[in-house]
Amino acid sequence: MKNKDLIIGIVIGLIASVIGLTISLLFFGTGDSLGNSLKIAINQDVLTKLVSIGALLNLGAFFLFLNINKETRAKGVLIATIVVALITIIIRFT
Repeated sequence: MKNKDLIIGIVIGLIASVIGLTISLLFFGTGDSLGNSLKIAINQDVLTKLVSIGALLNLGAFFLFLNINKETRAKGVLIATIVVALITIIIRFT
């Protein structure tokens, strides 16, 4: 049961990061579509900043799980946030 909750937390954390990235592209993107905004963000080297802003949704998911006493799911969200941070660091320095 705990492994299932951990996996659910990781999946929710990754989905929240993708949704956050999409929202940040909608607000801060300069293109006329999501795909175009993504290409512009990659070309201008601001993708990692947008991914970091998008990961802020994980903060809400983390505290939501803590408030409803689902600590294992909160750990999964934390793991997903660390994975997103590592991916962001790898993208930034390559």
